[in-house]
Amino acid sequence: MALFDRVKETSKKRGWSLQETATHAGLGLNSLYAWKKKTPSADRIQAVADVLNVSVDYLLGNTDDPQVHSSSTPSWATDDDKADLKKFLEDDAASSLNFGGRELTPGERRQLNVALTQIFWEELEGEKAQKRGDAE
Repeated sequence: MALFDRVKETSKKRGWSLQETATHAGLGLNSLYAWKKKTPSADRIQAVADVLNVSVDYLLGNTDDPQVHSSSTPSWATDDDKADLKKFLEDDAASSLNFGGRELTPGERRQLNVALTQIFWEELEGEKAQKRGDAE
């Protein structure tokens, strides 16, 4: 199945039109229709995959598994830790950041979230190690 068809099918499963999907991804209203004939940039594919909560590989047809498998979550992370990360990333302060007076693009927000996620896990790992040391 072609990229455009995967996006269209997945959007429909989410209850969104292609225009709604494009808007959620921070793209032009009708930009997804161009994907029928023109291959989009990796950033644009990633933005659409993010809002549809599927992997880029799924959209590209490299796998039939739509699940996003994140290797960035440490094996020691509990469900509470994951919920804390989600709350941390959804903080209103982070969503209102700007650079040079302009709002961050969806791609810039993703990059910021990757960096914040890494910092979060490193700090939490340090806290847990310290608590284990204090308990001994």
